[in-house]
Amino acid sequence: MRVAIHQPHYLPWLGQFDKIDQADCFVLLDTAQFTKHDWQNRNRIKTVAGPQWLTVPVRQRFQQPIGEAAIDNGVTWARQHWRALVSAYQGAPGFAPHRPFFEALYGATWRRLLDLNLETFRYLAGALGLTTRILLASSLDARGTATDRLVSICRALGADTYVAGAGGRGYMDLGRFEQAGIAVVFQEFACPTYPQRFGPFVPNLSIVDLLFNCGAESLAILRHARHAR
Repeated sequence: MRVAIHQPHYLPWLGQFDKIDQADCFVLLDTAQFTKHDWQNRNRIKTVAGPQWLTVPVRQRFQQPIGEAAIDNGVTWARQHWRALVSAYQGAPGFAPHRPFFEALYGATWRRLLDLNLETFRYLAGALGLTTRILLASSLDARGTATDRLVSICRALGADTYVAGAGGRGYMDLGRFEQAGIAVVFQEFACPTYPQRFGPFVPNLSIVDLLFNCGAESLAILRHARHAR
């Protein structure tokens, strides 16, 4: 059982789905603290004018967990995001099949950031063809902070392997995993080059840029880049 854990992001980048593809179960760490100016409520797409941020406005409360972060619907963000996606991708070959989902998504009223992120996350994973089980950390009896929380989640799921991001080397206590009998493998992700609209290639955008530009070939592009390393 290979488990990966990551905070829920808005329209996540390609690297997060590469990690999902390497795991049997992917846990969204909704119990982590919400941080401002991070990827939890924003990401980038590519437009005719270059990369553009799409940011979901959040009403911030001190030390609130991600699962409690409330969207500020006093700002007309949803309409702006939908218009930006249509303007950037309506001519892209893979956009049409996913248009109904995103049109409905941005036509709905979302109150919690987690609900919005979970809805889009599960849809995008399915659209790519990923079958990895996706869970919320809050649904598990996982305790502790930092490395202890990761180990606790892995234990709750019966994991023998933890798939960590490359940045984990800087903060994880690998000895805690060793004591628990859980092997750690580190993701080594390099963004693949794929066909894009509007000029020179821009790496590390939201997964929607790959999906809308490359459609059914998107997962194969991700996997080919990993196997080529």
